[in-house]
Amino acid sequence: MKNQQQTSSEHFLWGIDLGGTKIEALITSRNAPEQVLYRRRIPTERNGGYEHVLSQILKLIIEMETLSGHKRPDKLGFGTPGVSDPTTGLVRNSNTLCFNGRTLQKDLSTLLGVEALLANDANCFALAEATLGAARGKEVVMGLILGTGVGGGIIIHGHAIKGLQGIAGEWGHNTMRGEESTCYCGKRGCNEQVFSGPALENFYEHQSGHTLPLCDIVDQAGIGNKPALKTLQRLQEKFAEAVAVPINILDPDAIVIGGGVGNIELLYSQSTRDKIIQYIFNDELKTALLRPTLGDSAGVFGAALLGKLS
Repeated sequence: MKNQQQTSSEHFLWGIDLGGTKIEALITSRNAPEQVLYRRRIPTERNGGYEHVLSQILKLIIEMETLSGHKRPDKLGFGTPGVSDPTTGLVRNSNTLCFNGRTLQKDLSTLLGVEALLANDANCFALAEATLGAARGKEVVMGLILGTGVGGGIIIHGHAIKGLQGIAGEWGHNTMRGEESTCYCGKRGCNEQVFSGPALENFYEHQSGHTLPLCDIVDQAGIGNKPALKTLQRLQEKFAEAVAVPINILDPDAIVIGGGVGNIELLYSQSTRDKIIQYIFNDELKTALLRPTLGDSAGVFGAALLGKLS
C-alpha cells in the first residue's frame, strides 16, 4: 500500500499559499492542474512567531493527507511573501515579518521531509494566470498585483523568472519622478507609495478631508465627486507612467492586473492605453491589459505549478 501511495502521489501537484492571515493548500491533477481535487485553509496565526507558523503548515499538510488519502509528494510548491535570497537562502522583504532573516525553504524541507519549492506570491499569481488563467497561451506575461502593496512577476515561456538576486519583477519598488513618500523599503516615491490601495485612500483624504475605502472612492467618482475624480486621475496617470517601464524592457504579450486596485475599470480603458503610449518607445500599444480569471486562487495554483516545472 505504501508503494501505491508513493506512486499515486506522482500524479498530483500540491501547492501551499502562505498568506498573512491564512495558509491555503491545494491538490490538483498533474495532467489537468486547473481541476481542484482537494483544498483546505487554516489561519496563519503569524503573531505566534516563526516556529508556530511552521507548525501550522505541518498541521495543514497532515490534514490534507488525511482528507485526500494521498501521501505528500516529493516536491511541494510554496507561494510566499517576500523573496528568498538565492545566495544565502534567507527571506527578506516579507510582510509576514517573522519570515525575514530565516531559511524558510531549508526549514520547510526539513520539517516536511520533502523538497520545498519557494516562489514569491506575485510570481505565483503571474505563473497561474499565464498558465491557466487570463493570459493562457501567451509567451511573455507580466502579472501585477495592485492591492495593499504593489508587486509583480514575470513569466517567459511558462517559467517564472527569479533573477540573480531574487528580485525580478519587483516593479512596486521602482521609484517615480516627483514622488517623495517614504517607503518601508527605505526609498522614496516607490510605485507602492503612489498607487497602492492605501496610497490612493491617503491621497483622497488629503484632497477631501475625509476617509473612505477605495471601493467607495470609485463609487463617488461615478457621481462626480471631485476629490474622488482626482484620485482616479492620479491612479491612471501614475500607473500609465509606471507600467511603461516593464513594457519598454520586456515588450510583453499581456499584463494581468490583480489585487483590489486591479478591479477598477479605468485601468483597462482606451484612455489609459492612450496615456501609456505617451511613455513607451512606440506609437501604438499592442500589449493586452487583462483582468485575472482565477481570483484569489491564483497564488495557490501557481504554487502547485512549481512542482510541475521543477
